[in-house]
Amino acid sequence: MPVLVFLIILSFSFYFYYKVKSVRSNRFIEKKWLSGKSSIALGLFVALFGVNQLFLFQSTFTYIISAIFILIGAASAWMGYKVYKHFLPQVIKEAEELDNR
Repeated sequence: MPVLVFLIILSFSFYFYYKVKSVRSNRFIEKKWLSGKSSIALGLFVALFGVNQLFLFQSTFTYIISAIFILIGAASAWMGYKVYKHFLPQVIKEAEELDNR
């Protein structure tokens, strides 16, 4: 499935981009917000990797490992989304305060 491979590479690229951006940020709340975005991308990477394995190999062991990957990836993406939504208003407020100085 070339579409899944493209999505896996894209999600890993976004993870790397947001992680580097998080490390380079000087603002505390923005770091947390970007960390949430990178967690979403990493969760999608792991979940899509699990889905891709379902198409490559058909064995009981693969189904079990793929299910674990999909569950861990979905949980990571969900928690990242919650962090993202929690810090979004605070990031906007922090940016407005720092821009007004």
